[in-house]
Amino acid sequence: MGISINKERLAATFTTLCEIESPSRREGEISLWLQNACKDLGADFIYEDNSAIKTGSESGNLIIRFNGNQPHVKGLFFACHMDTVEPAQGVQVVRNGDIFTSKGETILGGDDKSGIAAIIELIQLLKENNLNHPLIEVVFTTCEEIGLFGAKYLESDQLTSSYGYALDASGINHVIVGAPAANKVEIVVSGQAAHAGLCPEEGINALSVAVTALSTIKVGRLDGESSRNFGCIEGGAATNIVPETITLKGEVRSHSEEKLQYYTDEIEKSFQEAVDSWRPSPETKNKRPHFAITITADYPALAIAADAPVLQRLCKGAETVGKEIKHIVAGGGSDANIFCGKGLQTAIIATGMSKVHTVDEQLDLGDLISLTELLVGIVTAPA
Repeated sequence: MGISINKERLAATFTTLCEIESPSRREGEISLWLQNACKDLGADFIYEDNSAIKTGSESGNLIIRFNGNQPHVKGLFFACHMDTVEPAQGVQVVRNGDIFTSKGETILGGDDKSGIAAIIELIQLLKENNLNHPLIEVVFTTCEEIGLFGAKYLESDQLTSSYGYALDASGINHVIVGAPAANKVEIVVSGQAAHAGLCPEEGINALSVAVTALSTIKVGRLDGESSRNFGCIEGGAATNIVPETITLKGEVRSHSEEKLQYYTDEIEKSFQEAVDSWRPSPETKNKRPHFAITITADYPALAIAADAPVLQRLCKGAETVGKEIKHIVAGGGSDANIFCGKGLQTAIIATGMSKVHTVDEQLDLGDLISLTELLVGIVTAPA
């Protein structure tokens, strides 16, 4: 490759980023740090969008541009999210050799600060080595961990690049080229309250209706492309009251839009059949159970063809720095799904993070170096 990654500088940047608290909606401090850092790196354009009005974050998304010196070469973007999951208060990074962990009471924050650190090191290397490169845009989003909200409200018209890379996946030396679409489902089943001991016959047990419906719905892996889950159930007032209202929340995911629709419709059909099959008693008179269902499209599918420019560029970059990158299909959604839905083709590059969303999270500096090398290859590979 001809250039050497500044290992200790990269490690120091990563540590600094992790120790800046930035749980979802509290990205203000890290946003300011990144704006100052990119200004010091000579950014040609720094823009904080107006998404905070809709996300409730302390900060909008950041769009930062480094113009480069190859106007004839198509530009590209890199994207990371600024927020982390909890617990994130008072993160203290512990380094043992080249392995980074938290002190143990919090997450580390490698999701997604590993990607951010690699981007900053990339720009530093380009500047100090006077490397030729095309326009590079950097997108730092908010509220990814709580519903991809920053990406959903991103002012994408501020971007001039048509494709790029989200640095946000566990493992190393692979790229995610496929991820499912998802629907969120909320169902409210309504019955009639009654005293469970004195006059249970007068009650309509909403939980029983919900159980009847759920018993006919397969959950978990549905086929090679699809899954379905109900993860939250709420309702009832006391053990001696027939539950009047039950709320269920779930999701359906599929790489196929047709299957996503079919498996989502199947839920509504099952609840309708459960309500229709309910048999009244003389005490319930003309009252019947009913339900309301709300279906929300959470994010679109991500599907990138092998000959797409975003992957062709990645392959050239990997070859330039002597890396073999594996293409995989994932089962989860990310900002990249949202970007693709906005017409911005986005592949997801693994950053080396592992055991994310736990207090056992860790990162190997060797993987972070490897990621940075790949980014250098992507932006300096022959057009």
